[in-house]
Amino acid sequence: MPREFLRSDRMAEQVRRELAEIVRDEIKDPRLGFVSFTEVRMSRDLSHAVIYCSFFNSEQQNEAVDVLNRAVGFIRKEIGRRIRARIVPTLKFVIDESVTRGVAMDDLISEAIKSDNKNSSDEESE
Repeated sequence: MPREFLRSDRMAEQVRRELAEIVRDEIKDPRLGFVSFTEVRMSRDLSHAVIYCSFFNSEQQNEAVDVLNRAVGFIRKEIGRRIRARIVPTLKFVIDESVTRGVAMDDLISEAIKSDNKNSSDEESE
């Protein structure tokens, strides 16, 4: 039996694709830099969308999110022109911190492995 996809999931993916094109081609703000839209979470009624963004330059990510949130009106208008939907969702951009947390977890794991290896080699030399 094939897996069924929710309409909100399909709409979220379409919005994510269109956002990437709009930001790449239409928004020319240098403060934005390189942005990646990692996830779009849609409400069940498709009226609200939270967009998780990851930025190459982490020092300016707060400013870049502000740029995107100020351009919401323009972005919604462009999305409305590009997709066929009765409702164009309200958009809210937030920083996706999962990448940062993943790197921190990877560092902690590497540190623990090094510590274990050091302890086991110290025990063997005794």
